[in-house]
Amino acid sequence: MSDRVIEVVAFDEGWSRVFREERQQLRQVLGSDNLLAVHHIGSTSVAGLSAKPVIDMLLEVASLEKLDADTPRLESLGYHSRGEFGITGRRFFQKGDPNRTHHLHAFVRNDPNIERHLAFRDYLARFSEVREQYQALKLEGAALCENDIERYCDHKHDFIQQHEKLAIAWKRARGSFG
Repeated sequence: MSDRVIEVVAFDEGWSRVFREERQQLRQVLGSDNLLAVHHIGSTSVAGLSAKPVIDMLLEVASLEKLDADTPRLESLGYHSRGEFGITGRRFFQKGDPNRTHHLHAFVRNDPNIERHLAFRDYLARFSEVREQYQALKLEGAALCENDIERYCDHKHDFIQQHEKLAIAWKRARGSFG
């Protein structure tokens, strides 16, 4: 059994400040030759949405190989590399053990996973009824999972899959990608 606690807490206005501070550190450590953009994603990026207090960040990079070479720089900030961690073409890093404080999801620019993450974030921010359904599901999952992250994620899986598709279609219809 892991020492990790799965807890969903009320939205915290300070999460955006924590994101901006971490983004600045990442830019200083990684520079701009490979790091093209840093996005705040996940539930902590959606105003009003309860979340696990973990700042999820998406890095758009020019080269995963260059990012791999820069892993020691990320380690200097307290990140641990988890490789692709189940998603081909991603580099995933965690900070904080056992309870995470930050996650980095890195993809090469124009990878479809970037669109998926950004669309879902923006969709939740735009549609309060979907955001409220997702929040209720997250709270229920945290209460039922007995601190098992896989059970927590499984509880949300179908909802996320359904709404990611709707979110991408919504963003494309608005001409937000391209």
